[in-house]
Amino acid sequence: MFDTAEHHCSTDELAAGLPEVLRAPANEGTLVAIVVRPDRDLRELPDTGELTPAEGLYGDRWARHCTRRLPDGSPNPDTQLTLMNTRFLSQISRRRECWPLAGDNLLVDLDLSQANLPAGQTLKIGEAIIEISAEPHTGCAKFSKRFGSEALQFVNSPEGRQLRLRGVNARVLQAGRIRVGDRIHKV
Repeated sequence: MFDTAEHHCSTDELAAGLPEVLRAPANEGTLVAIVVRPDRDLRELPDTGELTPAEGLYGDRWARHCTRRLPDGSPNPDTQLTLMNTRFLSQISRRRECWPLAGDNLLVDLDLSQANLPAGQTLKIGEAIIEISAEPHTGCAKFSKRFGSEALQFVNSPEGRQLRLRGVNARVLQAGRIRVGDRIHKV
């Protein structure tokens, strides 16, 4: 699928790249890529997608294989979608074709920090409206394998969590079509 053999950034390299990440737009960003995960370790990169409150990103495996479940066994809607900042992603994976390995659905040029997008903040992307959830999105063993142990430590550090360098979870409030290149607006 994707070749993961590439340079893994050191902590110093990641810290040196933070000023570029911090330049991400705060109020109006761009949807850079849509990543559908139809099954484990599979990625599709459509130009358009459909977001629904029942399924999240149509065709994605979230509804079938969500690891975070509610007490009744249903998938946790607060983890329907994940968004990741492309400015940080371009640092940990210098080759754009490897970006989908992060496993996030919506790759965006937008400030995802807790200060800019607190839990409950709504965003309009194309025809859809999503809500940032409080459920943390942290790096895991797969993330470490793909992007390096120093990247994992960096995203899970207190500053990395505040900036949400690993990304952020969201849920769909209003169904709608999204397209690569759509503007993302705070609602």
